[in-house]
Amino acid sequence: MTITTARLTTVDDLAVKPTRGLSGDPAQGLLPLARRADGLIGSVIDSSTSLLAAQSHDVVRFAMGAPAAETVPTEEFRRIAAEVLDSSSFTYGATEGEPGLIETVVDHHSTTPEPTRPERLVITSGGMQGLDLAFKLFVDPGDLVAVESPTYTNGSGTALGYGADILEVPMDRDGMDVDALETLVAEAGRTPRVIYTIPNFQNPSGTTLSEDRRRRLLDLAHRWGSIILDDDPYGGLRFAGAEVPGFRAISPDDPLVFSVRTFSKVLAPGLRVGWVDADPRLRKLLIAGKQTMDTCTNVPAQHIVERFVRRGGYDEHLAGLRAEYLRRKEAMDASIARHLGPRVRTTDPEGGFFLWVTLQGEDARVRTSRLFEIALTEGVAFIPGPALSPSGRFEDAFRLCFASTTPERTEVGLQRLARALDIARDEADR
Repeated sequence: MTITTARLTTVDDLAVKPTRGLSGDPAQGLLPLARRADGLIGSVIDSSTSLLAAQSHDVVRFAMGAPAAETVPTEEFRRIAAEVLDSSSFTYGATEGEPGLIETVVDHHSTTPEPTRPERLVITSGGMQGLDLAFKLFVDPGDLVAVESPTYTNGSGTALGYGADILEVPMDRDGMDVDALETLVAEAGRTPRVIYTIPNFQNPSGTTLSEDRRRRLLDLAHRWGSIILDDDPYGGLRFAGAEVPGFRAISPDDPLVFSVRTFSKVLAPGLRVGWVDADPRLRKLLIAGKQTMDTCTNVPAQHIVERFVRRGGYDEHLAGLRAEYLRRKEAMDASIARHLGPRVRTTDPEGGFFLWVTLQGEDARVRTSRLFEIALTEGVAFIPGPALSPSGRFEDAFRLCFASTTPERTEVGLQRLARALDIARDEADR
């Protein structure tokens, strides 16, 4: 069992090494950093955007989990902006969100298995702000937070920033191994304050948490008094298989379920519009917590999203995304089979953006952190496994995003990745 405490990355990148709040080259003077600076964990995923922008050669980009540029309704956004943006769009908005957008979210979910009410909602600056608010409300320094392993390390990094100890729980094809969670918690001798899960088409594995495990997780949460942090950016992007009921469908209005949602993966990440759905008793605290961050979510973006969803066509937009991402996922499967074949094992997601790839046989001796460096030189980028584990596990694995590249570019990228793996294997054999 490994429990991860804060590890330094972001501050190191700034050439600042805090020691109990004092840091820096003596010739430059000391910087009086707070103790919490030790826990500020940067994002390899987000940093890849700047890294790729700095490349001067052609790179096939399987790294960032972004929607395909061709699927973003840019022209529709332009038309809507011309219609709805006025002076009210450029002043401060209500911290909890624009009333029209809250009403739109409620109306859109009224016919789904997870209806909601305005008093449960707070509009956020993307899904990440929802995660930050959750950890701010529920985690004290030294508290245990259970996460899937591998996981979305922007989420676990946020928990570390609030002083959490991270308990990594293994996964299989049905998502988080709840038996392992129960065993690890017993070994730790303390229960988690938060269980962080991405239940649908998980980032980075692409797996979906089974209904049985969702029910068992709810039972454990109630036994332990733990919050289930239900982070679901991809739930609307199922392109195969049967729907799995969500936590709120299984246990409506459950006070221990804190749901984080976003429009980033289905409309555009640059809008930075998401929301949290939580027990109404938390709303005043959520508003207070958000007021110390950004006062209000981007008002023009809220007005654009409201009109886009309200005028109709949103469900058709989702249907188009599902069809396109299935096509791209199948193209990536085929390219992997052609160029890597038995050298790798992959997950088989039924939606979302990602495949998880694990090296097999002698290739498993290749460190994917090193493979990443070689692959970037060869013109293809991915996220290496250690970046997706708070303790740096999964040196034999990596994440590929199939959503953001066309089948033609995917074929080029897999050719380059196979060449990079050959180079890395030769290097490892020396």
